[in-house]
Amino acid sequence: MTLQAPAPPSAPLAASPAEPPAFLRALFETAVAAADPMRTVAPALPPRPAGRVVVIGAGKASARMAEAVEAAWGPCEGLVITRYGHARPCAGIEIVEAAHPVPDAAGEVATRRVMRLLEGLSAEDLVLALISGGGSSLLVQPAGQITLEEKRLVTSGLLASGAPIGEMNGIRKELSAVKGGRLAAAAFPARVLALLISDVPGDAPSDIASGPTVGHRGDAARALAALALWGVVPPPSVQSFLEAGGDPVRPDDPRLARVENVVIAAPARSLEAAAEAARGAGCAVEILGDALEGEARDLAAAHADLARARQAAMAPGDSPLLLLSGGECTVTRRGDGVGGPNAEYALALAVALDGAEGIDAIACDTDGVDGAAEVAGAVIGPSTLTEAERLGSDPARALSTNDSHGFFAALGAQVVPGPTLTNVNDFRAILIRPQP
Repeated sequence: MTLQAPAPPSAPLAASPAEPPAFLRALFETAVAAADPMRTVAPALPPRPAGRVVVIGAGKASARMAEAVEAAWGPCEGLVITRYGHARPCAGIEIVEAAHPVPDAAGEVATRRVMRLLEGLSAEDLVLALISGGGSSLLVQPAGQITLEEKRLVTSGLLASGAPIGEMNGIRKELSAVKGGRLAAAAFPARVLALLISDVPGDAPSDIASGPTVGHRGDAARALAALALWGVVPPPSVQSFLEAGGDPVRPDDPRLARVENVVIAAPARSLEAAAEAARGAGCAVEILGDALEGEARDLAAAHADLARARQAAMAPGDSPLLLLSGGECTVTRRGDGVGGPNAEYALALAVALDGAEGIDAIACDTDGVDGAAEVAGAVIGPSTLTEAERLGSDPARALSTNDSHGFFAALGAQVVPGPTLTNVNDFRAILIRPQP
């Protein structure tokens, strides 16, 4: 069973469209705040059961979710796995940090401990699963004879290939002993309530963190074909496991009959929170979608054309127009620079706009981490390229070497909020004002 929890209201902005960089950063903060587990977890919790409750979880937001659970229920038994630097203080729930986006031994050891917590539960017990984006890497226990290092090789290859996140997670499910419903099946006969923070297009629980509480139809042959399509050569153990058909937990598996999945935060809700705040500040708003995918630089080029067209249709005195979008872009790695999808989008957008007056933009990952860098993204405006020229920074070279973070660091245009303790994917906003 899958439910959607209600969204909390957004707060007024502290900046106006007359100050584009501050205004855009405030919109990003509004979008992040709408997905803060301290606002979204408690409304989705039932009264604390009288019997045994075991709290488990994984993801960039899972520690903050655990903190919110204990704020509502008091100290609880359990263990959640989050990204390094994303831990939160809890009284009873143990927080373990591990690597993302490529899994490490700490994640594997912690995952095996989570699975042991699910052994021997009864039908009277409740498992509260706290799942968010990033869980695909943090909740790691390879299937069959596959080793962690072999799983790491596949993950690294997929990350460098530019494969869409949905394709990556489909392969991860096939190679995992916990994803694709296997975690929930291990808890049977206990009841499982999964609270989910979505970072995926469509918000399907089966796709969030590769669906540890949702059955998987299984298609090992497709996984092999996808690896070939994206140029990833699987290790022999992976090849043989997939050729044998894998070991899926099907959606109709009776062990999943007592599982309830509740999405408590999602990209569309954060975009709407930002839209509501922008309208309150006097902007017209157009939401382009919460599930846009594709190469970051290609999407940026399309959005630059759209922004120019929208501006050309504006009359002097018209209200500013805000274009909002979410989703998850990809970057096909061509160089050895430091970058991420949001910073690359922002850089490509600046290049395509070529200093157009009256157009500013922001692109940030709502978890505060763009790619593998501890940077959420960047802000651009009409002066971005002229400032780069003054500093001797070459935007074309930065794009060709995937060094968007280096480019924006030199300009002082990065957005560095630190861990936001949530994750509803990319946030992009383009502010368009009429030409004088």
